[in-house]
Amino acid sequence: MNIHIDDARHRDGAERAILASIDELVAIRRDLHQYPELSFQERRTSGIVAKYLLSYGYELTEGVGGYGVVATLRRGQGGKRIGIRADIDALPIEEATNLVYSSRNPGVMHACGHDGHTTILLAAARYLAEHGTFSGTLTLIFQPAEEVGAGARKMIDEGLFERFPVDAIFGLHNWPGVTAGQFGFVEGPAMASVDQALIRIVGRGGHGAAPHEAVDPVLASASFITALQSIVARNVDPLEMAVLTVGSIHGGSASNVIPESVELKLTARAYSPAVRDRLEERVPALARAQAESFGAHAEVNYRRGFPAVVNHVEETRLARRVAEENFPAEQVAADFRPRTASEDFAYMLQARPGSYLFVGNGDSTPLHSPQYNFNDEIIAPAARFWVRLAETFLS
Repeated sequence: MNIHIDDARHRDGAERAILASIDELVAIRRDLHQYPELSFQERRTSGIVAKYLLSYGYELTEGVGGYGVVATLRRGQGGKRIGIRADIDALPIEEATNLVYSSRNPGVMHACGHDGHTTILLAAARYLAEHGTFSGTLTLIFQPAEEVGAGARKMIDEGLFERFPVDAIFGLHNWPGVTAGQFGFVEGPAMASVDQALIRIVGRGGHGAAPHEAVDPVLASASFITALQSIVARNVDPLEMAVLTVGSIHGGSASNVIPESVELKLTARAYSPAVRDRLEERVPALARAQAESFGAHAEVNYRRGFPAVVNHVEETRLARRVAEENFPAEQVAADFRPRTASEDFAYMLQARPGSYLFVGNGDSTPLHSPQYNFNDEIIAPAARFWVRLAETFLS
């Protein structure tokens, strides 16, 4: 199914105005893409965001939670307040797209589309300042350090919602593999919690020709990795979701030497807090039991990351209704399923009601891939969605 997101029959004044400046918007996005900055290092990015917001007439506060930028626009006598958030940081990935606007910062890349999210919100900000019809307070939040799961909480800890009160908070993420410009909404859990474990299985090193004289941590690690999926299969309700992934394993340096220890790094994901607790209980227990069964022992450092993104029903239904009333039917996914990736927007939804939605990036490579590229065609429809959501909420 192809969605004609530039079909003139479905354009309104907002999208026409946004499309009139699309060349400038694409240039902004690609400039941000060329100069990506890691979490808590987004000095240039936040400066560019601030420059545009000031030129649009917003009241601006910089340096919230690091390089976070908060912009406020008040209009009319309405008492309602809406917050919309975009993330601004990049990833420690070497870009391999060979685009003319590829990253000029070695080893750093916008491989998740935050350059696009930022541009979308800037486009909406400009239209709302120049043409927006609403009565109330519009708060735009440009958040640092999403990729390390720390920016949202740091902004909140520094008084984000006390200094800039909102009645509801919204955010979005582009999603590869979903038709470009199609919107997805999920009530309840929309993205997973994520926790990490660093496990060191310690045995006794020795010669590969005399394994009986050693305690092999490689064999114990292999057994643990295989047994790990029994937690999902046998310790978690089959109707619930859990994902355990070992992404790193290191031990030894020679083919004929049994190493002293092996280090493993894994992530644990869930939607349910109860399942999350269960994983935190079972992963260390299994690591220790498996190691001991081989005569080794396991040292486990289990660290909680951030919780699941849980959308509030009322706000999600409002967002869906806005999409249904302003876009063709095929541009609103009928049954969009939750994603098992993670997002620190979860902290904002714990602090205030709101919803995190998705917009298709088309047939692109996955997020966090060195070949990923944000689809500029979705800037206009996504910005228009923010415009109509803000105007509807503040009507």
